[in-house]
Amino acid sequence: MGSDTTGEFPPGPDGLPVVGAVPESIVGGLEFTERVAHEYGDVVHWTGLGGQFYQLNHPEHIAHVLVHNNTNYVKGEQFQRILRPLTGDGILNSEGEAWRRNRRLIQPAFNPDRISVYAEMMTDQTARMLDGWADGETVTIHEEMMELTLRIVAEALFGVDIDRYVDEIEGAMNSFLPATARLSNLLLPEAVPLPSRRKMARARETLDAVVDDIIAEKRREPGEDDVISMLLDAQADGAPLDDEQIRDEAITLLTAGHETTAVSLTYTTYLLAQHSGIEEKLVAELDDVLGGDRPTMADLDDLSYTERVVEESMRLFPPVPSIVREAKAGDRIGGYDIPAGSRIFLSQWVVHRDDRWYDDPLAFRPERWTDEMRDSLPQLAYFPFSAGPRRCIGDRFAMLEARLILAMIYQQYHLELTSGRNVEVIQTVTSRPDEDIRMQLHEREQ
Repeated sequence: MGSDTTGEFPPGPDGLPVVGAVPESIVGGLEFTERVAHEYGDVVHWTGLGGQFYQLNHPEHIAHVLVHNNTNYVKGEQFQRILRPLTGDGILNSEGEAWRRNRRLIQPAFNPDRISVYAEMMTDQTARMLDGWADGETVTIHEEMMELTLRIVAEALFGVDIDRYVDEIEGAMNSFLPATARLSNLLLPEAVPLPSRRKMARARETLDAVVDDIIAEKRREPGEDDVISMLLDAQADGAPLDDEQIRDEAITLLTAGHETTAVSLTYTTYLLAQHSGIEEKLVAELDDVLGGDRPTMADLDDLSYTERVVEESMRLFPPVPSIVREAKAGDRIGGYDIPAGSRIFLSQWVVHRDDRWYDDPLAFRPERWTDEMRDSLPQLAYFPFSAGPRRCIGDRFAMLEARLILAMIYQQYHLELTSGRNVEVIQTVTSRPDEDIRMQLHEREQ
């Protein structure tokens, strides 16, 4: 894993007394992450508040943490502080046997035979959105994608119509996610009653009320194969799951299951609006393969350029820009000792834009995703869904959803970007844009 540098820390920013570079890393966000990678290399170190922090920028080192020695790395205190107020002990946060048990319970909802069933739900909901659009109208594309993916995940995984809850859920998410990135929230003890923490608590209360309604509905009228009904029937250690366990899993799937795909689609439309030649190739493929018909699972193998557009968008704008882990025991990475308790940052944003792995990395070029290019990439030079045992359980669901939605939108509309400014990314848990991305709709001739 590199040269022998036992006892030495890797290079990195010095920061301030006591707090070190921790405030800079939080406030600087993706700009800090990129800068230290360029200045200090593949293993970057900083200290602060008595802790050791490492940023790993080489795919080999990332694979070591997420795949090869994954049992030594847990989500850790910082991850829990950010997401536990929202998702509790759901599969995104839980560890060990509790995580393995709940993942086994939920996995059937994401098996390939179930994924294929969701395709028609996805296209039905997209058609419903498109029916509400009109030629010449201007829409805020992130809001549209958030509402659409929320409706899809609610119908597919929960078997419910989420209409009456859409505004509440989106309001809670729009309140919660920015609050997670507050410097005070990440630095001060959890017992301190900060305004950001009150916002997070109110968001969770809103989601609790929504999910409790859904659980009550499923108790009255259980479904055959939706996630809530499966969890209500499940046994853990010989006893049914309690309501809190079911609620945590439901909120995890509801929020994480639509937020990341919505973010991905938002940036994909943003990029296509700036690259007319790529949009033309996409539309030509859709016309050739679909001939005006609604896309189905059977069409996806022939929509290879559509898939490349999605992959390239997630390379440039990974929906989750970085992953954090905590070392349970000491380790060695890149020739450096990693003490137990160290926090490890793995940045999709940095690795996906590294010119060692991608030619002209800041260019939006779906054509780069040839079979030869994929084979030449190091393991984990591309990891939008993470990797190893904690790889996103909904990765196939998300890729199916993104391709079907994209195909249906661009069969019917050209989306014109009405803002001239380049969008900046706000690093929270996801890569949300820093402003509304407004698109004017131009209906295509059928």
